[in-house]
Amino acid sequence: MNTGRIMAIFEKDLKEFTRNAMLFTTILLPIILAFMYSRMGGEALPAMLVYLIVGVAFSAILCSGIMTMMAEENEKNTLRGLMQSPASMLDILAGKSLVVVLMTAVSLIISFLIMDVAFEWSIASIGGLILLALFFLNVGIAVGLTVDSVATTSVYLLPIMFIFGFTPMIEMVVPDSDHFIRRLTDYLPLYQNISLHGEETTVPLLILLAWTLVSFLYVTWAFRKRMSDEVK
Repeated sequence: MNTGRIMAIFEKDLKEFTRNAMLFTTILLPIILAFMYSRMGGEALPAMLVYLIVGVAFSAILCSGIMTMMAEENEKNTLRGLMQSPASMLDILAGKSLVVVLMTAVSLIISFLIMDVAFEWSIASIGGLILLALFFLNVGIAVGLTVDSVATTSVYLLPIMFIFGFTPMIEMVVPDSDHFIRRLTDYLPLYQNISLHGEETTVPLLILLAWTLVSFLYVTWAFRKRMSDEVK
């Protein structure tokens, strides 16, 4: 990878991100939710609500942002031009990923400050957040590579946000903790991050690692599919 090319793509896409009202306003969603939850009162917000904000940020900004930017390249047929430029596909993905990672980090930091998050961040919980971010980033890249228009991304984004981003909300839809859906939910990435604040960290980290590896396989498949489509 070439650092100069990555930064050039980063600067270009950062300007486009801030000019795109739909993308830029997604930064406000976790902040608004954090403000609402901070007004609930009490000494400290539970980890469930804190990670709900994390899930919203990762799905609505990180995943949705990179997905939309890749889909726009496909829709405008500019991805082929980028691929024919000196920049490699890895340079392109790295530059675009830096944009959404930065925007997500800014939104989460502001949200955490508003909520005054009280629990301690261990090495395991920080590592879990990194794996969770990689999972959402990979899924967003993979979907963005396979769709041909921005409008199509909503078909994928809504279930991704509900299942993986808004995971704690499933408890409101299925209140019975013994229901098979709730049992399956316990293995989803966001709940593994919550579990990392308990005594057991090895199993949650292994499950998170498995989810991340699956997302890497998804990206690899989508990348090869897009490359073969561009050759045709």
